[in-house]
Amino acid sequence: MRDETAQKTKVRQPILSVKDLTVAFGDNIVLDHLNLDIYRGEILGFVGASGAGKSVLMRTVLRLLPRRSGRIEILGADYDAVSDVERMMLDTRLGVLFQHGALFSSLTVKENIQLPMREYLDLPQWLMDELAYLKIELVGLKPEAADRYPSELSGGMIKRAALARALALDPDLVFLDEPTSGLDPIGAAEFDELIAQLRDTLGLTVYMVTHDLDSLFSVCDRIAVLGQKKVLVEGTLDDMLAFDDAWVQSYFKGKRARSIPRADASARHPVE
Repeated sequence: MRDETAQKTKVRQPILSVKDLTVAFGDNIVLDHLNLDIYRGEILGFVGASGAGKSVLMRTVLRLLPRRSGRIEILGADYDAVSDVERMMLDTRLGVLFQHGALFSSLTVKENIQLPMREYLDLPQWLMDELAYLKIELVGLKPEAADRYPSELSGGMIKRAALARALALDPDLVFLDEPTSGLDPIGAAEFDELIAQLRDTLGLTVYMVTHDLDSLFSVCDRIAVLGQKKVLVEGTLDDMLAFDDAWVQSYFKGKRARSIPRADASARHPVE
C-alpha cells in the first residue's frame, strides 16, 4: 500500500484540461463554457443523459468537431498554440476506442491495429507485425484473431480488437466511448477488469464515456456528470449521491442502482 503521507503531498497533474469550451451546431449550443480536468493515472467516468453532448465533447477534444470557443490543453500543451509537428506528436499520445469498435471491415484485426503505425511511424513490416501481436495478446485475444476480419468476431472480440488499435502507439491518454455497450454482464465485467489492469500496468489515463453503472461503481476513480450544457458535478460516487439534482439522484439512486453497493472510488485507485 502506498504511503498516505506521500500521497497527500503530491500535486495532481491534469493530463487533459478543457477550459470554457463552447460547441454549437448553428443556433443549437450543445456545450456552453464547459470546464473539465482529467488527471494523470485516473479512470474518469463521464456520464449524462442521452443527447446531452458526451460524445460531442470527446470528438471536440479529438478535433473531429469544431468548437466555437475555449481552450484544450493536452499534456500541458495548448493544442492551438503548438506547431503542426508538435500537434502530430500529441496525437500519437492519444488512443481512441469508438462506440461499436469502428473497425475497418475490409481489414483484418492485425491490419486495423497497424493503421496508426502506418500513419505516424516509419517501421518495417516485420516489426509492425510483432507489435500488432503484442497488442492482441495485451487485450486478451488469441493470436489467431490477428488474421480474422471484423465480421468473423464476436461483440466482445470486436471491443478488444478496437482497444488493441487504440493502444497501438502506446498512448498516455485513452478515450473510450461506451466500451461495454452491447456486451453481456459477464463480458462487460471482464472488459472493465481489463481496463483497470491496463491502467495499472501501462500507467494509462482513461476517459470513459459510459451509461454502465457497473463500470462507474467498479473501476472509475472519479465521475463527471454532463448536464445543462456543462459539467454539473465531478468527484467520487459519494459526491454523486450527495449532489442535489433530480437527474443525478435518479441516475445514481434509481431502481437499477439499488443492487450496487455504495463505495468510495477514490479509495480503490489513488490518483497520483
